[in-house]
Amino acid sequence: MVTAGRTLAQVSEASLLAEIFPFFPAREGVLVGPGDDAAVLVTSGSVVVTTDAMVRGRDWVDEWSTAADVATKAFTQNVADVAAMGAVPTSLVVTLVADPATPVDWAVEFARTLGGLAHELGVAVAGGDLSSAPADTVMVSITALGDLEGRKAVLRSGARPGDTIAVHGSLGRSAAGLLLLQQDASARAEGDGARAECVAHHLRPRTDVTAGPAAADGGATSMLDVSDGLLRDGSRIAAASGVCLALESVLLEPDLALLGEAVGDGALECVLAGGEEHSLLATFAGELPPGWRALGRVEAGQGVTLDGVPQQPRGWDHFAG
Repeated sequence: MVTAGRTLAQVSEASLLAEIFPFFPAREGVLVGPGDDAAVLVTSGSVVVTTDAMVRGRDWVDEWSTAADVATKAFTQNVADVAAMGAVPTSLVVTLVADPATPVDWAVEFARTLGGLAHELGVAVAGGDLSSAPADTVMVSITALGDLEGRKAVLRSGARPGDTIAVHGSLGRSAAGLLLLQQDASARAEGDGARAECVAHHLRPRTDVTAGPAAADGGATSMLDVSDGLLRDGSRIAAASGVCLALESVLLEPDLALLGEAVGDGALECVLAGGEEHSLLATFAGELPPGWRALGRVEAGQGVTLDGVPQQPRGWDHFAG
């Protein structure tokens, strides 16, 4: 039972693990889970591997983000990357590096939320690591594995002129939510409406991971997770494929309508450059699979355009900001 007020410095590593492990039950495909030097997994084909880290003060702030929020973001950004390759997420390895003054409650709530999300998708938490850190430092990292289940991985480099550019999910909501929180941290307590929806998406983004494998089966020629913004991530497909992604503003109207209610004139910039959305962006040579909507066409050339006007690859950059 968690006792309020305890810090990591007041418990042993073994005691903390004893509180966390129950949130990570055994799953099919994991022969040896948490507790040994390494996990033992069963694989039947090609394995997709990705990793992402989050640092307090850089990727989240405690003023409006809870441990559950951080766990949701860390989980989503990893499984979205797996799905963007056309694979099914299967297991995770988790690292927590924290100031010993960090409350035990924070670590336990992080683990409880992560375990719940993993259970929901049938993903195993196969192991990980704990480490102490300097004062005020908290960092979490997840490595996710996925199974292509016989599919060929969908890369960024397969887009061809004539393909349809499409998205599965929303655009700009996370960026709008961040703007609202930066203006007023109490915005997370709002009830219904566009503002609340954007704040909720920023704090706890979710991705329909079944859309990735479905897109691969449906003939996606390229695909990625929109983590750094439509323009920046779109430019990555354009560069890898040697093509131009020609976006049409009229096809962005569903996103702009909602964001206009939330952030007014800032809606377009949120849609074009907003990161941490974790929707899937792909190109298709034929008919779009269910749940995907068109954003434009792939053309000969290079870069990304909006209504024919070249766009700079704006969006999040880990070092340039």
